[in-house]
Amino acid sequence: MAVKIRLLRMGKIRNPQYRIVVADSRTKRDGRAIEYVGIYQPKEHPSIIQVKSERVQYWLSVGAQPSEAVQRILEKTGDWQQFKGLPAPPPLLMAEPKKSRTEVYEAESKAAAGVADTKPATPKKSAKAEPKAEKAAEPKAEEPKADEPKAAAETAEDPAGAGAAQTEGTTVAGAGAN
Repeated sequence: MAVKIRLLRMGKIRNPQYRIVVADSRTKRDGRAIEYVGIYQPKEHPSIIQVKSERVQYWLSVGAQPSEAVQRILEKTGDWQQFKGLPAPPPLLMAEPKKSRTEVYEAESKAAAGVADTKPATPKKSAKAEPKAEKAAEPKAEEPKADEPKAAAETAEDPAGAGAAQTEGTTVAGAGAN
């Protein structure tokens, strides 16, 4: 009997999921299998590949022929290289384990409690904002002080203020008559 290791399609439309099976080469693709030796889910990120390595090694040793797709999968897991005596490939990417709902809930509640703890701190932030407002008000207060010495210097040079008026572009009626 000719035995093949191939993929048996499962899953929904547009969401294929496969089982890696050992089956007689004359059976249908989704027909009866001798043994299930793994799963392959290509739509997940990263793809999920789980293979029973011992069973695959056994079937390869007794002459089972992998299909092209299964051979590529076995090359990624390192089972093909182990069978052929080649160096192992780099390790597969693994998805992060999903947190349980209780862990997620507890983390959310701690974060919410942390937000509640920071609410009393917000008046401190507003108190910090007030000095910034004062600092912003100080330069405005300094600007008139800077103008005052200029005005004092102008009055010291021209006590009547007639020259200051002419520098601004306005003429004094009495200045041009003399």
